[in-house]
Amino acid sequence: MKIGIIDYGMGNIKSITNAVNHLNHTASLLTNPDSINDYDFLILPGVGAFSEAMSKLNETGMNHAIIDCVKNGKKILGICLGMQLLFAKSYEFGETTGLGLVEGDVVPFDKEIALKVPHMGWNEAIATDNYFKDLSGDYYFVHSYYCLPKKKEVTLFLTNYGINFCSAINLNSQIYGVQFHPEKSQHLGMNLLKRILV
Repeated sequence: MKIGIIDYGMGNIKSITNAVNHLNHTASLLTNPDSINDYDFLILPGVGAFSEAMSKLNETGMNHAIIDCVKNGKKILGICLGMQLLFAKSYEFGETTGLGLVEGDVVPFDKEIALKVPHMGWNEAIATDNYFKDLSGDYYFVHSYYCLPKKKEVTLFLTNYGINFCSAINLNSQIYGVQFHPEKSQHLGMNLLKRILV
C-alpha cells in the first residue's frame, strides 16, 4: 500500500512519517497535487488555524485533488486540524469552507464549557464501534475547536471535556479522522494507526 502524507506546511510531518515507518509502511511526502492519485491512502495532518490551512490547500489545488481522490475510492486519515479540514465548515476566525468530505461543522469549545481552552494533554477517548473498543483509552490532545458531525453514526470515538464531543470519525471505513495525535499517544496511538492503515 502506498501512503502519501500531504505536506502543505502546517503539520507534524516528521513525527507522523516516523510513526508510519515504525509500522513497517513506507510513506512519501506529497506537495504536488498531480501525484496524489499514485497513492492508496492519504494522511492529512495539521496544526494551526483552519482558515490558513484551507488557504494553503486552495492555493496549490491540493483541495480539489484530495476531494477527487476520495471520491474515486481512496482512503484518507485526517489528524488534529487535518480531521477538522475534512468537514464542511469551520467557525474559527469567522466562517471558512472546508473540504466537505464529512457533513458537519467545526465549532469552538469556549462557548460551551467553563474549562480551560485549549483542551491540552491526555484525555480518554472511548470507541463507539466494537471493532475499535480495545483501543479506548488515553490519547494526547491539543485543540480549541471540535468537530460536530451532522450524522452521529460517523462518530468513532467520544471524549469528555466539559461536554461529550466527537474525537474521531469513521465514514464507510474510507474517511477517518482523529482529533488527538496518535503519533504522540504512545503504544495506544500506534495501535490505532495500525488498525486504520489497512
